[in-house]
Amino acid sequence: MKLTTKGRYAVTAMLDLALHQSDGVVTVADVSQRQQISVAYLEQLFGRMRRFGLIESVRGPGGGYRLAVPDSEIPLTRIVEAVNESISTTQCGGEPQNCCKGDGQQCLTHDLWEELGERIASFLGNITLGDLVARHLQKESAQGVPIRMQNRHALHAATHDTA
Repeated sequence: MKLTTKGRYAVTAMLDLALHQSDGVVTVADVSQRQQISVAYLEQLFGRMRRFGLIESVRGPGGGYRLAVPDSEIPLTRIVEAVNESISTTQCGGEPQNCCKGDGQQCLTHDLWEELGERIASFLGNITLGDLVARHLQKESAQGVPIRMQNRHALHAATHDTA
């Protein structure tokens, strides 16, 4: 399956961005710290997602990233496509000349893997970033412990209290 770390990290980074942008823009360093993904790797992903029109950057002091469109309008397949990931589950990527047999003939299980890829693409296409945000917030509420930071300023005040 070609849905690799790049696609998974892109979805994770976008979810983090959607969950934290209510405080304003989100920095790559903040996402990196929360998600344990390297800054350099995130910068590559964010650059691709920005060029794809999913996020926008704000330059200067206090700059960072925010969603360019509402999270409810971003199916997960668009995020994966933005970072040039294929959701193909066949070894040949749908190209018969590249099939595992090497002779232009499809392998015995080609149709099975192709159908799986179609189902994965359909599954991811029917889930939006907004759906993931809602699921995460519901999980947070059910656990009674906030998983995400509601307000950076409150955390800063709590961790830098000199009294």
